[in-house]
Amino acid sequence: MANTKRIGNDNSGISGLLSNTIAGITETDRQAWQKAQDRLNSLTKPPGSLGRLEELAKQISSITGTLKPDLSKKLIIVMAADHGVVDEGVSAYPKEVTPQMVYNFLAGGAGINVLAKHAGADVVVVDAGVASDLDPVSFFSENKNKKPSVSEKITGRPTKKDISSAGSFINAKVAYGTSNIAKGAAMTKEQACAAIEAGISIAQNMVQKGYGIIGTGDMGIGNTTASSAIAACVCKTGVAHVTGYGTGLDDSGLAKKIEVIEKALSLNKPDPSDGLDVLIKVGGFEIGGIAGIILGCAKTKTPVVIDGFISGAGALIAELLCPACRDYMIASHSSVEKGHKIMLEKLKLKPLFNFDLRLGEGTGAALGISIADAAIKVMNGMATFGEAGVSEKNE
Repeated sequence: MANTKRIGNDNSGISGLLSNTIAGITETDRQAWQKAQDRLNSLTKPPGSLGRLEELAKQISSITGTLKPDLSKKLIIVMAADHGVVDEGVSAYPKEVTPQMVYNFLAGGAGINVLAKHAGADVVVVDAGVASDLDPVSFFSENKNKKPSVSEKITGRPTKKDISSAGSFINAKVAYGTSNIAKGAAMTKEQACAAIEAGISIAQNMVQKGYGIIGTGDMGIGNTTASSAIAACVCKTGVAHVTGYGTGLDDSGLAKKIEVIEKALSLNKPDPSDGLDVLIKVGGFEIGGIAGIILGCAKTKTPVVIDGFISGAGALIAELLCPACRDYMIASHSSVEKGHKIMLEKLKLKPLFNFDLRLGEGTGAALGISIADAAIKVMNGMATFGEAGVSEKNE
């Protein structure tokens, strides 16, 4: 029988789906963890010789409450949104790239599509707050036979591909991008709750459809600025320690970015103990959506593989709202973004690998899902000493 003790922060003032989800998140199943340990110890190998794979198998067993979770249906949810702070010159790319990349995801032309396919995972793209109207059906119909221009090739604008071939699209737009955090709060409380609840609803819906493991991904020009602001606030460290070059800034651009974040934190004064307040003051709609995915997965006892820096920001928000959800998170990798390591240390999460990734999109999560699948297959597919007729270790 699972331990159903709930661990959560004081979230008075939060109501509706968010409140009910937090209230329903319980501790992971310690008995299932021990059964997984016993099973692993009985396999034809020295105890602990498969290292992190064994740790991962035990975690997934404790999350799902079984030694044989069904991970046959895998999913990456890519949350997309824009950020008003881009007006401050904190990104090397224009905000028009956000919708262009959304269409690229749907057309199957992005890194996440390739790695998700490799992992056997589906891709769902969510418009949580893109600063333009997205109409994939019309877009692909109009561009079906159009030859791409040089600029379209550079920005990844898809052509001649069918939307149904690579991904599904969900419109959960909260607003047309956040407000400029250098001039005020990113969003209202109502918008923050809407973003989180969109993530919760989507995660729960996907679990109902049979997905046994979910990975988080992101797209949004300017979102490393918001994520650095969240990291500096929640991890209580200097902005320069958690702020990197993002998508190609030079040294002067990085200095400007740090200055803008420091201004935003000084102006908005987010409460580092209040996840909702941090999201409202300096966050992003896709970051709120990712926090919601994590909470939704925890509520449904589904392992959630978090990607890099942006997903880390969402994880910080989710953990502040409900500390128990941390045990449902699997950190896929350690990003090149300098603040990501600090995020993971704050969350007490150990990444599965470090490949110097910094793309986002859920690319690291896709690889992490593949490793998670391998861990469960090893635990259940290997023979025990008794089954194989192999002598065990001398006492």
